[in-house]
Amino acid sequence: MKKISIGSWAYAIGPYQKNPVPWDQVITKLKELGFDGVELGGFHPHPNPDDMPTKEQRQACKEQLAKVGLGWSGMAANLWSEHLIDTEDNTPYLKTFRKNLKFCTDVGIPAIRVDAVQPPTIFSKIDPDTARKRVVKTWKTCAKEAADAGVRLTWEFEPGFAFNKPSDILRILEEVNHDNFGVMFDCCHGYMVAVVGARQSEPKETLKGGVLELARKLRGKINHLHLIDSDGTLHDEETSTHAPFGEGKINFDELIPELTKNKMGHDWWTIDLCFWPDAWVVTEKCKKYIDKLNKKYG
Repeated sequence: MKKISIGSWAYAIGPYQKNPVPWDQVITKLKELGFDGVELGGFHPHPNPDDMPTKEQRQACKEQLAKVGLGWSGMAANLWSEHLIDTEDNTPYLKTFRKNLKFCTDVGIPAIRVDAVQPPTIFSKIDPDTARKRVVKTWKTCAKEAADAGVRLTWEFEPGFAFNKPSDILRILEEVNHDNFGVMFDCCHGYMVAVVGARQSEPKETLKGGVLELARKLRGKINHLHLIDSDGTLHDEETSTHAPFGEGKINFDELIPELTKNKMGHDWWTIDLCFWPDAWVVTEKCKKYIDKLNKKYG
């Protein structure tokens, strides 16, 4: 059986931006619902390196989660104010990455998430080859430093960021070429990339076998999973809609057996309800759904 977590960002951004669910309430409720852990959105108002600069604060955070009876599945690092593609100088990006990596080691988080930061429209300013070389160079450094710290590095591709075609994803994985670097497979992003070709530059690149074919192409390269449905739409015309299980088009009885063929080095499955308007309300429903999948395929 897999361990189940959920991303805390669902209760802190988007519809919850002005009224976030307090951290204490989040972790207490997740434990009540039978979750094994939480995946941290490492930004205010939940625990993050800026609000917890001291070792004492970080140790207290670590102990609080353990006391509740939950574990960490990973962290989404706040790198979105940095520039990755449209600058030759990756020093500021790496400085922020290292700050978040240190936070992970201090509180015991085993994985750190990155993305391409900038939207696919960036290619109107920077040619794709230059952009890719900058990303690969930076992530090679991040992968090595994360490995040295004992933290897994995972890249979340999606329509809202550059390099959102299947061939882009495969090429970057091949060029980074580090054992501590893999791809996060978020099911709704996989659907929007492989089936819809959302926010891709022309010519669009979809796959006849859809999200299942994409998962097969990425087999052996996937080191983290976000499980959630897709209704085939974008949220605010930017990123994939993270639809609750059963409210979308993904056949999980086909997809999950394929995803379980990846030896990720851990046993976490993470629910992602990012930007869902009543995420706090539907969390229990999603937990019950993923529990059924876990019994069948975990």
